Amino acid sequence: MPSTNLLNEFDVLILGSGTAGQSMALRLADTKRVALVTKRSLTDSASSWAQGGIAAVLDTTDSIEAHTQDTYTAGAGLCDPAATRFVVENGRRAIEWLIDRGVPFTREETSALGYHLTREGGHSHRRIIHAADATGAAVQATLTEQVLAHPNIEVLENHIAVDLILGEKIGQATPGCVGAYVLDIDQDQVITIAARHTVLATGGAGKVYLFTTNPDVATGDGIAMAWRAGCRIANMEFIQFHPTCLYHPQAKSFLITEAVRGEGGLLLLPDGTRFMPEHDQRAELAPRDVVARAIDFEMKKRGLDCVYLDISHKPADWLKEHFPNIYARCLELGIDITCEPIPVVPAAHYTCGGIVTDLSARTDVPNLYCVGESACTGLHGANRLASNSLLECLVFGEAAASHILASQPPAPHCLPDWDESRVTDADEEVVITHNWAELRRCMWDYVGIVRTTKRLQRAQHRIRLLSREIHEFYSNFRISNDLIELRNLVVTADLIVRCALRRTESRGLHFSRDYPETAERARNTVLRPVKAHQARRD
Repeated sequence: MPSTNLLNEFDVLILGSGTAGQSMALRLADTKRVALVTKRSLTDSASSWAQGGIAAVLDTTDSIEAHTQDTYTAGAGLCDPAATRFVVENGRRAIEWLIDRGVPFTREETSALGYHLTREGGHSHRRIIHAADATGAAVQATLTEQVLAHPNIEVLENHIAVDLILGEKIGQATPGCVGAYVLDIDQDQVITIAARHTVLATGGAGKVYLFTTNPDVATGDGIAMAWRAGCRIANMEFIQFHPTCLYHPQAKSFLITEAVRGEGGLLLLPDGTRFMPEHDQRAELAPRDVVARAIDFEMKKRGLDCVYLDISHKPADWLKEHFPNIYARCLELGIDITCEPIPVVPAAHYTCGGIVTDLSARTDVPNLYCVGESACTGLHGANRLASNSLLECLVFGEAAASHILASQPPAPHCLPDWDESRVTDADEEVVITHNWAELRRCMWDYVGIVRTTKRLQRAQHRIRLLSREIHEFYSNFRISNDLIELRNLVVTADLIVRCALRRTESRGLHFSRDYPETAERARNTVLRPVKAHQARRD
């Protein structure tokens, strides 16, 4: 049945409300009617959790060449030269746009710039502009206020996209993406949203793993929808892991900063034995990926749930002064870091691969764009350089907005409503819970920091079994937020494993015990769908 609700027709539909989605909405809204869809509230995104800052060439002692080279080095030979230079060259303008919007970056009056710049691992210069230690939250708060105030932006909170609608699949003359089916979570109803342009700004896929630093909304939705729509997906094997995430049943995604190790924290086994000196001569001060692999090795070898980070040998007053947030959070959970070690595990942190895009953020599907962590622009290569993520969101957000403003595809019309005539209410919701838990445990055990071909094959076998169960459930029962996320997670997990099996070397974030050497030539791992899937429920 055709949809006749004109209120659900927009010039631009943006799925996701992080820095990429909100910055795009503001760049477009003066001349376009924009719908901004978010699974929870506007501020529930990985962008809000970003602590460090945004990398850009802002100081006269720095250079485009230096930032570009630092990015290449971190990316282990796999960064795309054109994309990398494009982002770095447009970095300053992106920062100036945020300053003009009123983002309260930390000031330093003695500097020529007027703002304090810090330096992070992998950077050869001070180039990280920040708002104290909560940059993402400051950016999001500033943009959110302006998004809510703009008359041309309609915000749909507590809405989750089900699938993209393809013109050719519903008999329209207009090819490509013409909108999306979106579940109103509060009303438990699927609505049809038509749009000339659709943007995927849905973030990463950290929740595919048992332990992650990501918010609960990071379920690979955009990547899975784009794959079903016929887009290429690349380099999904490159998942960045943070070595020390707090391990506690009541603690979700709480990081224990690397500064704890920098200030003398020691990594211990449950019996109090140090293990890092056996893995690297730099011990606890080794790079993030080395420490994460060492912890993973010890946990798998000994069957441990976690290891321990101990800094209790420092004076209590000193700890409270230098790590007040960590001290307070751990104390809430019954852990006193002044006299006992902190239980920690590595955790999935960032998805470096994703949907293949060009320099205008266009995907393979006409009128469909992707910006942010869901995209594989070529900037990050095999390992993301610190503080390049928000920069990528801003630069490609501007590029996508510019391309949209310069093009005007015909408006879609008479899109069919979501068809629920052949489904019933789910009889056993526990199936979703069990499959979710099994998938995340499988990915953690077999597709984690250190991989082998046998582990990957085991994971692939289990994922295929889960995929069939989830597809059957999806085909027969009314959808829910949890079912949509689970369906997307199992697709994303499959893409990660397929990419990992194709890479017969160790490079960047992908380490294989079967192929420990790095190949002479760096190649992208690109997956191509056999065919685009029907957007509506079959």
